[in-house]
Amino acid sequence: MHALDDYDYELPEDRIAQKPCPQRDRSRLLHLDRRSGDISHRVFCDLLDLMRSGDVLVVNNTKVIPGRILGQKDTGGKAEVLILTYADGQAGRKTAGEFACTCLIKSSKKPRTGSTIFFDHGLRAEVLRQSGDCYDVKFTCENDFDQVLYQVGKVPLPPYIRRDSGTEFREDDTAYQTIYASEKGAIAAPTAGFHFSTGLITQLQNMGIAVVQITLHVGYGTFIPVRVSDIRDHRMHSETYAITKQTAEVINDARAGGARVVAVGTTSVRTLEFSASENGRVMAGSGPCNLFIYPGYQFKVVDAMITNFHLPRSTLLMLVSAFTGRNSILNAYQAAIENGYRFYSYGDAMLID
Repeated sequence: MHALDDYDYELPEDRIAQKPCPQRDRSRLLHLDRRSGDISHRVFCDLLDLMRSGDVLVVNNTKVIPGRILGQKDTGGKAEVLILTYADGQAGRKTAGEFACTCLIKSSKKPRTGSTIFFDHGLRAEVLRQSGDCYDVKFTCENDFDQVLYQVGKVPLPPYIRRDSGTEFREDDTAYQTIYASEKGAIAAPTAGFHFSTGLITQLQNMGIAVVQITLHVGYGTFIPVRVSDIRDHRMHSETYAITKQTAEVINDARAGGARVVAVGTTSVRTLEFSASENGRVMAGSGPCNLFIYPGYQFKVVDAMITNFHLPRSTLLMLVSAFTGRNSILNAYQAAIENGYRFYSYGDAMLID
């Protein structure tokens, strides 16, 4: 269960969702009972029948920034820059017109240290240094950097969501965010949260379910391919997380009373498990989170999770396999394929409990 090849599966290309469900809470929901292995096919709003009064629903309120910026190098070639560490850049800002962070840079030739990339609206970026695939970059502009970023940047969609140049799906700016996204800093969305509508959350709260928010700014580490044959040798990059004292208290009180903690997405799972003491008490705090969950991990906090269908050989597939067993997950994925479910970011959902 620790071989990378153990987390592979075949997915027909037409099952990769290219657009979101027109109504968020009307996407499909595969319910997997991890004790029996039983599977049922539902609609996401059926969550009202599957949640229990007293449950705590934990959502990730990170917000995707328009961190993909197209520019031109001082040598004349095109460059595509992806901001990776927005939250760290905000913490270190000294003036409104400057912003230093780590980025990926895609161009025909690697940019030189000291070179400059020019963008629209007077924005420019100086390449300070390179570290592996990443670059430390200093942005400067005459106006406030955030204001300019939202003028020139684009939401960085995953590469398997295809958009023709000049005909981008107009709704991506809003569709590729959860309805409760508020804390800017992610380069990708916590996609399990896409299925929640305002009305569904209100109905859940009216049932006596507490909905609490944590933050994990989804970063580059979540998407780096696993390149080792033994997954135990893989190392996760850190992502910035935050849990408030109030949220920790709600979760801990619920657990003490025997209620379930239901995490929305693998990002919420990782944050809760990273922050927990050995006895499962969630600790308030913030900082870097680099927890890699794979089969053999003993969960301390999370009783159930809502998640999307993940890429083969990914750390996300390994996490859900750790929660319910590799064979059980792969059986569920095969059932989803046979029943026409839509996969990946804009796809359908699973509830595992």
